Amino acid sequence: MMQRLTQQRCFNHFDREAAARCLDCHQFFCRECVTDHDDRSICAACLGKLAKLPLTKRRGFVGMLRFSQCAVGVLILWFFFYLVGEGLLAIPTSFHEGTLWQVNRLDKE
Repeated sequence: MMQRLTQQRCFNHFDREAAARCLDCHQFFCRECVTDHDDRSICAACLGKLAKLPLTKRRGFVGMLRFSQCAVGVLILWFFFYLVGEGLLAIPTSFHEGTLWQVNRLDKE
């Protein structure tokens, strides 16, 4: 049966009244033992566990990683098409007109 918050005691300091409940471990804590992190109240032990999470598990880092990967992909595609365009511009005009492979009749005589 769930007791009210005012009837609970701090998990670390039994002589103190509980002020909040940790959302991760569901223990009750006094104001000294709980902190706000990412708009939620968590205890020091759970905050330590959260700090040990690798960067790839954090939402903000993953979002920035995906954005940067997309930006790098767009830059690589742009560079590839730029090089293809420069290569096409380097081809002589006579190749496009089909006269590059024709033998000049004046040279035969």
